[in-house]
Amino acid sequence: MKIVENKKYWFIISLTIIIIGLGLMMVRGLNYDIEFAGGTMMHVQIGQDFTEGDIRAVVEDVLGSKAEGADIQKVTGSQEVIIKTKELSTDERTEVFNALATEYGLQSGKDGDLLSHSNISGTISGEMQRDALLAIVIASVVMLIYISFRFHDITTGVSAIAALLHDVLIVLAVYSIFSIPVNNSFIAAMLTIVGYSINDTIVVFDRIRENQAVMRRGDYSGLVNRSIKQTLSRSINTSVTTVVMVAMLYILGVPAIKEFAFPLMIGILSGTYSSIFIASPVWHLFKDKEEKRLAKA
Repeated sequence: MKIVENKKYWFIISLTIIIIGLGLMMVRGLNYDIEFAGGTMMHVQIGQDFTEGDIRAVVEDVLGSKAEGADIQKVTGSQEVIIKTKELSTDERTEVFNALATEYGLQSGKDGDLLSHSNISGTISGEMQRDALLAIVIASVVMLIYISFRFHDITTGVSAIAALLHDVLIVLAVYSIFSIPVNNSFIAAMLTIVGYSINDTIVVFDRIRENQAVMRRGDYSGLVNRSIKQTLSRSINTSVTTVVMVAMLYILGVPAIKEFAFPLMIGILSGTYSSIFIASPVWHLFKDKEEKRLAKA
């Protein structure tokens, strides 16, 4: 097994996906949901069978181009629908409800079929974006400190965070490529992936530390390759069983669960990949340079 010797191929594969994702983000941006982009949410009791396509047709007929990107979700096990659109004025929101009332015979008023509605301003959504980014940055810094302290080696912490950054960018690329709505599930998925990825990376670094005590001086390639080989079956088995469980959520879940489960599956696979093909080779780069510097001294 020559993981370290072929590291340039692993780096190229990852960089290609990340560059494609970042390129798409620059060209068309991410698909921000109402929580992040701001907009209007309406929760309506339809009171009879309907399809999401039926509701979308009514909304598009009223709003025209403003209905572009509208999110229509049928509440599972009920005859209710949640409509998320770009921010609407009071008159526009009333027009949408009146159109639905005409189509389905709904009642207006305090105890009517408009169960709830709300507007999320751009200011609030901007704060949510900053909070989401801050949560990931703080989590990464704390883990960098913890791993460096635990392994008594800053290069181990930096290598683990490099793998973590890799996973975050890969998942962002997936969100961009598949135009997955960026909403509260995005934050939950990202933090779950960060935790999963770092756990798998620490397992590999633990084995490297154990093997380092008996390694041949300067043989960092052999050390990394041997350590990865010894943990490979554990990493793959853990990931496969986790992915199978999340895949069931994706297959059987409602749309909101699918939006969470799909990037989570990608993140778990990316986390496993990065712990094997990114974190350890990056650590080897640091150690190789350190060895050469000591040899020149």
